[in-house]
Amino acid sequence: MCSARAAKSVADSVFGPSPHLTMTLRRTLTPLRSAAQRPGGTLLASPHRPGRSLVMARRGMVATSHPQATLAGLDMLRAGGSAIDGAIAAAAMLAVVEPMMTGIGGDAFLLYYRADPEGGPGELLGLNGSGRSPLALERTAISGPAIDPDSWPAVTVPGAVDLWQTAHQRLGRLRFADLLGPAIETAEAGFPVSERVQSMWRACVQRLRRDRAAAEHYLVDGEAPALGAVFRSPALARSLQRIADDGPDAFYRGPLAEEITRYARDNGGFLQLEDFRQHQSTWVDPIGTMYRGREVFQLPPNGQGLGVLLMLNLLENFDVASMDLAGTGHTHLLVEAKKLAYADLHAHVGDPEGEPLRSVGGVPLAELLDKAYARERSRLIDPGQAADPPTPGGLPSGAGAVGSDTVYLAVVDGDGNAASFINSLFAPFGAAIAGGGTGIMLHCRGAGFTLEPGHPNEYRPGKRPFHTIIPGVVLERGRLDLCYGVMGGPFQPQGHVQLLTNHYDHGLSLQAAIDRPRWRHTAGLELLCERGMETETVEELAALGHRVRTAGGGEFGGAQAIARDLHGTLYGASDPRKDGAALGY
Repeated sequence: MCSARAAKSVADSVFGPSPHLTMTLRRTLTPLRSAAQRPGGTLLASPHRPGRSLVMARRGMVATSHPQATLAGLDMLRAGGSAIDGAIAAAAMLAVVEPMMTGIGGDAFLLYYRADPEGGPGELLGLNGSGRSPLALERTAISGPAIDPDSWPAVTVPGAVDLWQTAHQRLGRLRFADLLGPAIETAEAGFPVSERVQSMWRACVQRLRRDRAAAEHYLVDGEAPALGAVFRSPALARSLQRIADDGPDAFYRGPLAEEITRYARDNGGFLQLEDFRQHQSTWVDPIGTMYRGREVFQLPPNGQGLGVLLMLNLLENFDVASMDLAGTGHTHLLVEAKKLAYADLHAHVGDPEGEPLRSVGGVPLAELLDKAYARERSRLIDPGQAADPPTPGGLPSGAGAVGSDTVYLAVVDGDGNAASFINSLFAPFGAAIAGGGTGIMLHCRGAGFTLEPGHPNEYRPGKRPFHTIIPGVVLERGRLDLCYGVMGGPFQPQGHVQLLTNHYDHGLSLQAAIDRPRWRHTAGLELLCERGMETETVEELAALGHRVRTAGGGEFGGAQAIARDLHGTLYGASDPRKDGAALGY
């Protein structure tokens, strides 16, 4: 383990010996920078092992966490569909083949880049598909420090299906029913259960056994399906077919809503038909910031995309590109920036429809994203010591306590339209409660609420909770540069920033930027470092006060990304931490 003197030497070499934080960092070691121009790059994440190479294509590309979903999306592009057609087909397939990660009983968010046919700057659209809390569940009926994710109070209205249809009506080309066809066929015929999927499924058995309908639909003789076994979902197939035949009305006003609410009523739940009938997705204006000459965009609250932008604004005050990507100073800087950004998430983010975005000292959203605010905040970073606690606080209550069971997918069509799309159940199999005979697992997004009185994210009926799922888009001069996302619950903003800094500051290819070992700050001084991170760096981080623990790839999410250059060439990358693939044609 490094001594305190060694830790000070590390800090001095990166930040300079002055006790005041300088705005430009000195070069430490030889930086890991590619001589090639983005988005190709040449460096592997580790020079000691081979990794995946970039996938390149011209006419269309899909990147998801499962090969069958990638193929389903690509088939829609090859049939003449738009990026949203491919995204919906892929998301529906993932609901079948990764049922613990996503489903039509969850929420979805979308950033959509609509390309200019003349090749000029395009239009970026945002769609919030998150559902609201039950109208019948009053705040006074919830006790304890937080909402239990494995409980009916955590079940909010599922918003995914409405988002699919809302986005398709505006942006789709193919028939909506045709987009669900591959998923329906797979649910009926079955699919072989892969290693990662089987491992996650096995870990959920005890939770699934607690709900009669969940056990009926997702356990085989009371256990998870075996590795390689063909798993069939006839009830889910019937539900998807109803949606294909009748559109979202089947889910929100018809037999599916009726069965879900009947099961809730008979088993202590709170969802009622009125909750489903009132639900609708919301078109929103994306929020963004400039970083290294490019515009990075996220969706506005109630999601945590603001955290990505706050982190990037902080990092712009440092010469990140001149730092050693594998070095202690680089990781320490990003971790401390993360703490400050997440502290602001805690103070400010709630449902803007329910309560205005709260601020500290009267700072609204626009001022939170002001570069001058970031310069002031950056001075709080101590180069020689890990901060605990950050100012003003930590994660929203409940938001850090749930898993990261989410799928992100990226789709770019031949016209340059791009869907940055994320669909989630929040925890594994959501609340571990199924909607009766529908075969639909219900998510637990209500666990993202806080019970802190007066907080903008405090629970109340008919309100959207704090959301972790965030799709990302990067534009350069108004044209698509990158469509990307990193799954992983509360980890997602820090995962986004690691990918972006690897790619834009250090010149790594998209695939190498995804492959590199990651870190994850959880709370306080706790810091997870992925196995494969340089041993010396891990030891020196501990000397700076971080409570470091190494962990496997399951703690660090999964990324998918597609870049598009000025010539129209597409570059795809898919995270080896998942089963997925990027494919194009």
